[in-house]
Amino acid sequence: MKRTATVALTALAPVSWGSTYFVTTELLPPGRPLFTGVMRALPAGLLLIAAARTLPKGAWWWKSAVLGALNIGAFFPLLFLSAYRLPGGVAAVLGALGPLAVIGLAALLLGEKASTRSLLAAIAAAFGVSMVVLKAGAALDLVGVLAGLASSASMAAGTVMTKRWGRPEGVGPLALTGWQLTAGGLLILPVAALLEGAPPALDGQAWLGYGYMMLLNTGAAYWLWFRGIGQLTATSVTLLGPLSPLTAAVIGWAALGQALSPVQIIGMAIAFSATVAGQLPARKSFSKTEQNDRNISMDLSNETVRR
Repeated sequence: MKRTATVALTALAPVSWGSTYFVTTELLPPGRPLFTGVMRALPAGLLLIAAARTLPKGAWWWKSAVLGALNIGAFFPLLFLSAYRLPGGVAAVLGALGPLAVIGLAALLLGEKASTRSLLAAIAAAFGVSMVVLKAGAALDLVGVLAGLASSASMAAGTVMTKRWGRPEGVGPLALTGWQLTAGGLLILPVAALLEGAPPALDGQAWLGYGYMMLLNTGAAYWLWFRGIGQLTATSVTLLGPLSPLTAAVIGWAALGQALSPVQIIGMAIAFSATVAGQLPARKSFSKTEQNDRNISMDLSNETVRR
């Protein structure tokens, strides 16, 4: 029951991220993806640090910078670049390949043995997402494809390294999230200033959008995500990722009047089923010695019953 609750809470993070497209297109000023990245990450990070009242110590200064770069500072700009250059949901499909990268890195760096079910779930989820978001005749741009692959690799590496390094003793996920968001926001800030110039004038609608993005879509969502990484396997957490494009499709249908074809509905069912399958607890495997001990114990139990 506790694990189910943890999975459900962690799943709220990618569900929240699925609203990013709607909020960006409906409430925020157009053509300012890097400024939006700064507004999402930096204020949220500073607020979480103030709430946790804890700063990094020792090696955690550079570890926080590395994790902030992987999960936020590099991931956001690469994701936006791929989204701008790849039409027809191709960027979402490249993002859906992230679980496969996490499974490979988790096996290499964490010793998490990749089960056949996890691999099949990751492949099925990516296939289902492609059915939902891909459009016929979608053009492929090399820079966009490379940016999409790099953003997936960045988030995958960030997820695995967050799991590998854990947290300093006595430090909760709130502080760790604040450190990463602040570091990532500071990395994006000079790039945004260089490429996009001065911040745009913001009206009430934009402030509402940025407030939502900062507090819920980023601050709360990443706290739940990193909390989940601390309590679940990296593979289990990453297989929740496909919920993001699925949520975006549902919001597009419900709020923007975008029709869902039968193929898209089937794709959503496949991706959602794969996500659920990825959360089922793995069957415990026993070494040869452990199995022999279990067999001996069962034999003794049977002998006792016969007596």
